[in-house]
Amino acid sequence: MKILVINGPNLNLLGIREPEIYGDETYETLVTQIGEWAKELDCEAECFQSNHEGAIIDEIHSARTDFDGIVINAGAYTHTSIALLDALKAVKLPAVEVHISDLNAREPFRQISYVGMACCQKYVGKGIDGYRLAMEYLCQNYG
Repeated sequence: MKILVINGPNLNLLGIREPEIYGDETYETLVTQIGEWAKELDCEAECFQSNHEGAIIDEIHSARTDFDGIVINAGAYTHTSIALLDALKAVKLPAVEVHISDLNAREPFRQISYVGMACCQKYVGKGIDGYRLAMEYLCQNYG
């Protein structure tokens, strides 16, 4: 199984941005950890991060021919982007939504997830371990 891991806006600032909410692990640590989990799960994983909605949409579109599943943490676009929802629906790949923080314990606007409407599973509030859970889910159910 080949998995595309997509990270949206501000996730490049992990470890710097509000560590009391998002933890102190850096984005580089996350990418390294995803590579290690992929080896353990006997799958391939490629990471992509952008602060630009259109770039994320383009990456989702490209995934339809090269990947078997998507793990997505769309950051703030989760709560605003019908365009990301439409892109995920269009490519028809199994997608799992991940959020490092527990959105259910945060501001009310963060409880709306357009992206999640196109996902088969969701992991929130598990820290970066949510990515491992998402990868495991895809491998077990679609691999």
